[in-house]
Amino acid sequence: MKQTLVFAATVALLAGSVSAAEPKDEVVNAAKQLGEKENYSWHQTVVVPEDSQFKPGPTDGKTEKGGFTFVSVSFNDNEIKAVLKGDKGAATNMEGEWQSLSELANSEGPGRFMAMRFRDYKAPAAQAETLATQTKELKKDGDIISGDLTEEGAKQLLSFRRRNGGDAPTVSDAKGSVKFWVKDGALTKYEFKVKGKMSFNGNDFDQDRTTTVVIKDVGTTKVTVPEEAKKKLS
Repeated sequence: MKQTLVFAATVALLAGSVSAAEPKDEVVNAAKQLGEKENYSWHQTVVVPEDSQFKPGPTDGKTEKGGFTFVSVSFNDNEIKAVLKGDKGAATNMEGEWQSLSELANSEGPGRFMAMRFRDYKAPAAQAETLATQTKELKKDGDIISGDLTEEGAKQLLSFRRRNGGDAPTVSDAKGSVKFWVKDGALTKYEFKVKGKMSFNGNDFDQDRTTTVVIKDVGTTKVTVPEEAKKKLS
């Protein structure tokens, strides 16, 4: 009887140790499972302070396993559409015409910035997995798993890489947090908040934004890609 009690206590202790490490693994596994689905959609919103000069609009996306990813980004009264597949991509310019990301990268104005953004774009399954690995520690409360981002993780979310040479922005005082909603092993939503200061071309910009991504239509999403976009993929 004593041996049985000791064994039961040992098992309970080990189980407690495993569960303490489970939240991050649970998020990573849920993200990987989402990425293995045949298709899914998402809706993303970004909240910034009222006095911010640039207020991003919502982003809607659709993706299929091993196929195309279609993204629609709104800002002000404009809408940019993009099609991505592997390391290739195309997007619409300010006139609504499809161009390859290479063509946009060599253009002037917002097209160049959007080209950089889409080159580095991650669909929610990949982004959620990366976010989970960039946390200090994750804790679970019901269906919500949350924690603080590492300084390096927050910096990466606040910065962007320059293409074709040029100085990249520097980020300081970076910090952030993240929440994941995981129900029955499925990732349904995640949210990350980041703050910091970006220095670029001799100017300093305060950064403060909250990004929320809602996953939907898993397994029932249909991705339709215009022929003009397919011809421009590069």
